Amino acid sequence: MDLDLRKLRYFVAVAEELHFGRAADRLRIAQPALSRQIRSLESDLKVQLFTRDKRGTELTAAGEQLLGDAGPLLSAADAATRRAVRAARARDALTVGFMPGLIVTDAVRALSRRHPGVEVEVVRTDWEEQTEMIRDGRVDVGFVRLPCDTRGLELRDLLSEPRVAILPATHPLAGKPSLSIGDLAGERLLQNPAALPEWRSAAKSGGPEEDAGPAVALRSVEEKLENVAAGRGVVVLPLSTATYYTRPDITHVEIGDVGPTRVCLAWDGTRRDPLVDEFVRIALAT
Repeated sequence: MDLDLRKLRYFVAVAEELHFGRAADRLRIAQPALSRQIRSLESDLKVQLFTRDKRGTELTAAGEQLLGDAGPLLSAADAATRRAVRAARARDALTVGFMPGLIVTDAVRALSRRHPGVEVEVVRTDWEEQTEMIRDGRVDVGFVRLPCDTRGLELRDLLSEPRVAILPATHPLAGKPSLSIGDLAGERLLQNPAALPEWRSAAKSGGPEEDAGPAVALRSVEEKLENVAAGRGVVVLPLSTATYYTRPDITHVEIGDVGPTRVCLAWDGTRRDPLVDEFVRIALAT
């Protein structure tokens, strides 16, 4: 039985929303049509994916398993489509993703000098999407910051650097030469806690309190810094990012008991692309 990718996308929408009405709105289709597609997928697979009762919609064990497998499958399908379209245009191209604060110019220029006919594009990524953009084909090779989801990717270490707390310039801790994670007790973390596992560990031992975060997700560095400057909380960033975004109303202080952040090159481990391999060699040497 071949898995229908369209039905799989419908399934993922329902699984993420756990509500057929919201999923139908997200997919811009009628709810009865969505329900029929899910029943059809369940019939194809010969399993029940959801349970529905007065309390709501929940995933079954089979549904949980399929949701875990669906992401890489859909990303691979998207990546294959993008690469096929690019090949049809008969042009050589490489797209390089990079996280804020990282400079990729030297490696990009070196590849362009070796291959003048190759169109090298650069795309700034964020913590939420830095590896997903590699898996779905929007980026061929990325300069990523750990921790992140690296399933299915090849990695090569580039460098590591300290992490610093970004504070308002008037904050009582602003003048300290360094601080500990416990010094931030009571502060609000204005970023996804998954990017800073030490925050949760410190919370369990009497350090900073865990917080649901801002009401609106802050994706860009600029948004986070604006909120820090306004006194709404703190963020923890790599030193290079903090120095790149220097401004007078905020400051940064190194956190002594939080390990350094690792910067890696990452690319799709299932691909065999000589241009990607060459760029990786250049980047590691520069």
